[in-house]
Amino acid sequence: MKTLCLSLGMLLLIACCCNAMPDAQQYNTGPVECCYKFSSVVIPKKNVSEIKKTHRSCMLKGFIVKTVMGRSFCFRESVPWVLKAYNQMQNPEGSGQQQ
Repeated sequence: MKTLCLSLGMLLLIACCCNAMPDAQQYNTGPVECCYKFSSVVIPKKNVSEIKKTHRSCMLKGFIVKTVMGRSFCFRESVPWVLKAYNQMQNPEGSGQQQ
């Protein structure tokens, strides 16, 4: 019985001292950007430098639009001009110019 208690105690001690969780820093790719308020302004395409979707862990889904001046705006996923601009930036050769 003493051997069983000693073995279980050692096993418990090892489990407590062992770092079984992966290092969170190892998987961190940077800060997560989420939107809490949404804008309703229309930004001209020439002023948009980047559009990206909010991180999947964000409660409110949308797009983060960065301007050439360095400002960021949040827009809902349902805003047509943002969705169109995002799709064009993701697939620039498919957007084609119609004349």
